Amino acid sequence: MNSEQELLYTLALQKTAKVGDILAKKLIRHCGNAEAVLKEKKDKLLKIDGIGTYALSDLHNSKNLKLAEKELAFIQKENIKVHYFLDETYPNRLLHCADSPILLFQKGNADLNASKMISIVGTRKATTYGIDFCKKLIEDLSPIQPTIVSGFAYGIDIVAQRAAVKNNVPTIGCLAHGLNQIYPKVHEKYMKGVQENGGFVTDFWSTSNPDRENFLKRNRLIAGMTQATIVIESAEKGGSLVTAHIANSYNRDVFAVPGRVGDSQSIGCNNLIKQQRAHLLTSAADILYLLGWELETATIQPVQKQLFVDLNTEEASIHSYLQEKGQTVLDSIALECKLPIHKVAPILLQMEMKGVIKPLPGKLFEAV
Repeated sequence: MNSEQELLYTLALQKTAKVGDILAKKLIRHCGNAEAVLKEKKDKLLKIDGIGTYALSDLHNSKNLKLAEKELAFIQKENIKVHYFLDETYPNRLLHCADSPILLFQKGNADLNASKMISIVGTRKATTYGIDFCKKLIEDLSPIQPTIVSGFAYGIDIVAQRAAVKNNVPTIGCLAHGLNQIYPKVHEKYMKGVQENGGFVTDFWSTSNPDRENFLKRNRLIAGMTQATIVIESAEKGGSLVTAHIANSYNRDVFAVPGRVGDSQSIGCNNLIKQQRAHLLTSAADILYLLGWELETATIQPVQKQLFVDLNTEEASIHSYLQEKGQTVLDSIALECKLPIHKVAPILLQMEMKGVIKPLPGKLFEAV
């Protein structure tokens, strides 16, 4: 952003009721900058395709500029970094998300365009199984220094960010409120570690409270800033599944940690895998393999495949077909092996658990 005045007008546009991120970016691209948008006559803006009187009803409200002046003063006083969506410092992965914010606020020195970035989310009521898996995963990934993005919330989120700090791995907390506070308050004691190891980002002003709808909106940052989202434990419904859904909509990889059938905190993850909306995740090696990340300075050993694995007739048929044909989509497997498509998905999951096949990006499978 070139000037204080440009930031002021962009803040005012961001504050304008009924003008969301998508519309704001459209107006800025048409007029050149936020100041030009706010000073343009309404009848000319109405000529832009897809823009109506309702969306522009609050555009020339002088109150927005006054509120922007107060927020600008807060930003300057607290030395907050501001990333404008047309600046080079803006997270490049967010640029591919239509609903990404026009402004992103940051505390800390985290590289928002790091080459390796993953999100880790999960239930607030984490079990020992989920906590231990999360800690081990980050410890195993630490040699390649991926940036861990999460929501600084109860449960898996804070476990992931504390584990990142412990292993000296960069981590970013995406907040559902302004940078003048922290929620939950009990996590205030972890702020220093995260701040020194990365920091915090938000698109909310200092006047925003941690309301429920803000957490749902915040999830698009968690999903959009990274190459992949990892879900470690989730009930049948919850914010983690919302984040996974958003990541799917952005065409990002999603990983889910399987759990025992019937465990309430694993239902969400198991469903993601069953519905083929997430890769099954059993170790750090799965992430390296599916994201194409190379391990430079350490060796993460995948679970060794058994030399002799018992396969039933259907599994053996699929395995033989994949060995012969190589990488193949599920539909072709079902067709060539003469199996109903609804039956193939759970069979593939069982074979994946046995270590005889591997899922690939694009919903492909190959024999191991």
